Amino acid sequence: MAKVLLINGSPKPNGCTYTALNEMVKVFNDEGIEAEIIHIGNKDIRGCVGCMRCRQDGKCVFDDIVNEVAQKFETADGLVVGSPVYYASPNGTLISFMDRLMYSSPFPKHMKVGASVINCRRGGNSASFDVLNKYFLISGMPVAPSTYWNMTHGFTPEDVQKDKEGLQTMRNLARNMSFMIKAFKDAKEKYGLPIVEKTEFTSFPDGK
Repeated sequence: MAKVLLINGSPKPNGCTYTALNEMVKVFNDEGIEAEIIHIGNKDIRGCVGCMRCRQDGKCVFDDIVNEVAQKFETADGLVVGSPVYYASPNGTLISFMDRLMYSSPFPKHMKVGASVINCRRGGNSASFDVLNKYFLISGMPVAPSTYWNMTHGFTPEDVQKDKEGLQTMRNLARNMSFMIKAFKDAKEKYGLPIVEKTEFTSFPDGK
């Protein structure tokens, strides 16, 4: 069975971000895709220190929830990352988590499907949405679309439940993501994955 991980980056385990993610879980269940919400927003997660030990050990040197999620991510077919808006950006704990998860995990993420989900009271959604999508694009992960940018509005979970268009966007996102995961699985069996070139690493050491 295909599986999707949903990362709740909010410090509130049952808050607005969870409400948006849970709307997607209902659709994943209907589509026959296993879905697991993992709450990381209240964890003590430090940022990457650039020690490069992950290249030697195959995991982050800080052995916390990042390494736990990495094991699940390796066998998952999709990743949804949800965050509240803090100063027109995802919250700091989630940024530290994503920096380390995507950099330290040695397995290929090519053609795993990604999606970001953002909740705010009023503004800052599109900037936060852009930040999270960049993690997928640099990792060869196709980004699932919806019928609007993947965002909900509300200061409380009850507010989010009133955002009918936002919840509709979550459902359409989950349906599209389910389709992509199934289609990619079929294509992988029929054609194999695309070749990924990684021989060039240009740092312009001579200033040219």
